[in-house]
Amino acid sequence: MRIFKKILLILIYSFFLSLLALFLWKPYLLNVLKYRTPNAETYKIFPQDVSRKSDSVFHFIRSVKQRNDLDTLHVLNGNNQSIPLREYLKNGQINAFIVIRNDSMLYERYDKGYSDSTLTSIFSGAKSMISIAIGQALADRSIKSLDDKVTQYIPELKSNPAFAQITLKNLLDMKSGLEFHDALGGIVKAFFSDEAKYYYTDDMTAQLLKVKLVNKPGTVWKYKSVDPILLGWVLKKATGKSVAKYFEARVWKKIGAAYNATWGLDQVNGLANTASRFQVTPIDFAKIGRLYLNKGKYNGKQMVPESWVEQSTHIGTETPSSAKGWQKSAHHYLWWIPQEGDHGDYAAEGMLGQRLYVDPKTNTIIVQFADHGAGNYPYRKISRYLAGLPFSYPKD
Repeated sequence: MRIFKKILLILIYSFFLSLLALFLWKPYLLNVLKYRTPNAETYKIFPQDVSRKSDSVFHFIRSVKQRNDLDTLHVLNGNNQSIPLREYLKNGQINAFIVIRNDSMLYERYDKGYSDSTLTSIFSGAKSMISIAIGQALADRSIKSLDDKVTQYIPELKSNPAFAQITLKNLLDMKSGLEFHDALGGIVKAFFSDEAKYYYTDDMTAQLLKVKLVNKPGTVWKYKSVDPILLGWVLKKATGKSVAKYFEARVWKKIGAAYNATWGLDQVNGLANTASRFQVTPIDFAKIGRLYLNKGKYNGKQMVPESWVEQSTHIGTETPSSAKGWQKSAHHYLWWIPQEGDHGDYAAEGMLGQRLYVDPKTNTIIVQFADHGAGNYPYRKISRYLAGLPFSYPKD
């Protein structure tokens, strides 16, 4: 019996020593263990850099009479069941849902204390924001060309041969070839995933300096955080400003933003997590949609080059590398662009159901913030319904 107890104590002691060694080796795992899957409030544990609001605020027109008929409009949920939109919002734990057409707010639904001014993390919607900023840096010549090598802007990366042939366009296309393990496949895999590592680390530079190359750059598309984070680092180096300050000067202050937006950093004065930690209010997120809906113009002035808006939101003759949902959304320049049916609409999308949907055909913008999301893609049906245009989901 004593021998058994000794063995048990040794095993327990060894287990805790192993855990200690693991957390000393990878300290970010403590945050993974503590917070697990992040929610819309998790960003608050990180240092923030602020993009300050506009000096002159733009206001959408608030319709005197809301389009309550949308409550009973039937849409498909994630199980391909046809349900009223009101039920869709409830099942998806959707906290903010705003529908804007022709600059008029036609439909608003809020839950859990949310309003149009609630600052929320949009997770991967941040990727579309860094896409806008890269377009601006190209326009002002801070970045010379998308064909430039990433090491031209971040010489520190020259110590890692994985980066030798990676271009900025490779990063924008998510075809860097860099290794990335997602969080799918169970609790253990999620715990040790690169997705968790890049979200929770307090030293992204150290992580990026040792990443491996697993595919030839430009050949294989893989959805991952590392590419847009590198673009954020490039932007900081190229412009001499933090991502937040550059975004403030070149985008945020120029579109009538009513509230400050924030970017989560890995550490004070560190790198912005431009893959998944941008915080914005629903009403101001809609103004990003309006900027692109108006082909980069605000108050008649060209704020973002029209050519960049067009290039970012249309795939053209390129063969899509991805196809998500019935609408076959392809990932292009860090936006999601449907390829099924009528072309032209597009979206910034984030984990847990964060959405910014833009439909130029009907002049419609939809913003959704959620705790979970109900799945599928109801936005095109809503926009076409409001415009009095026919719509039908594709048949299986």
